[in-house]
Parts: sequence; structure tokens; C-alpha cells
Amino acid sequence: MPSAKGEPGDEFVTIARIVKPQGRRGEVLAELTTDFPERFAQRRRLQAQSPEGRRRPLELQDFWPHKGRMVLKFAGVDSISAAGELAGWEVTIPRAERAPLEPGWAYVSDLRGCLVIANGRELGRIFDVQFGAGEAPLLTVRRAGREYLLPLAQEFIAELDLAHRRLSLNVPEGLLDLDAPPTAEERGAG
Repeated sequence: MPSAKGEPGDEFVTIARIVKPQGRRGEVLAELTTDFPERFAQRRRLQAQSPEGRRRPLELQDFWPHKGRMVLKFAGVDSISAAGELAGWEVTIPRAERAPLEPGWAYVSDLRGCLVIANGRELGRIFDVQFGAGEAPLLTVRRAGREYLLPLAQEFIAELDLAHRRLSLNVPEGLLDLDAPPTAEERGAG
């Protein structure tokens, strides 16, 4: 399940977040939010977005991996102080320039906000997708103060309709009860 931060309808998606300066010549250390870091080789014209929402064009001169992150060198950012000004900014690309995906795959940013129907029951909308909790990504589905955590396992997907922002799942019996509020009997037992 490739990742890229951004909400449906946003013109841009985030592919990295600048953490801090890295080196003395204006390099920055960035956390990646893309599953396609090799595409930096073709992407030289990028956009940066500040935490306040300001945008700035950036031209990527060089990049290399460093301890699970990526070092980025931009044209015109040539000092530690200039690099420090970019800390907290997000590196973005136009949504239309995302890497094409194989059939059956979806970007996390396209899943956020989709309505989830599990075993014929409307549960709510996808708030987030978590990775690393098991073999399958874990969907956080919210509705009216309720939250469900559901594995996005291929065998559970009945239909994924991104055009209509809808995901239908067939999950094992009892899985939805794991996140259910306690019954009166369970509340009295404590």
C-alpha cells in the first residue's frame, strides 16, 4: 500500500518532511513519506510547503540515503542557516505526478476519507492507515466518537471504489466486536 501524505482534492501530495540541516553546504535531512524514493532521480522541480501553508519552488540538485532518511540538496540553499529555515517544511509534488500503481494498489492519501462498509454495516470513514502492526496495514475508521481498527488484508476486500470513495470489506465474525464498547455486564464486572 504505497504512501503519500495529502487529502483527496489537494493539488499536491507530500513526499518528504524536512527535519533539520544536514551538513555545512545547505543540505537537509528529510523523512520520506513516499514508497518511491528512486523517483527523486527524475524529479528535480519540487515544491515546499511551510507549516503555515506558504509554498516555495525548489530545485533538487542531489540526494542520497542516510540512516533510513534522505539527504536533499536544493539549488540556492547553500548554508546551514538557509537549510535551517526549511526545517518543518514538507516537500511536495503535484498529485498528477505520482508514480502509477499496479492494479489493486492505492495511495494512502486516496484511502483517507473513504466510507468503510464491513459485512454490510456502515462503520465510518478512514481516518488513517498504520503500517508495521502486522502483515497488513491497519485502517483507523472513525464515526461519531467510535473508532475501529481493521486490517486492510487483501482477502477481506470485497470492493475498493476510489471514484466513489468507498471500501467494502468482508471481515471474520467477531472482528468488529473487538472494538465494540463494553456491555452493561462487562462494565459491572470491573
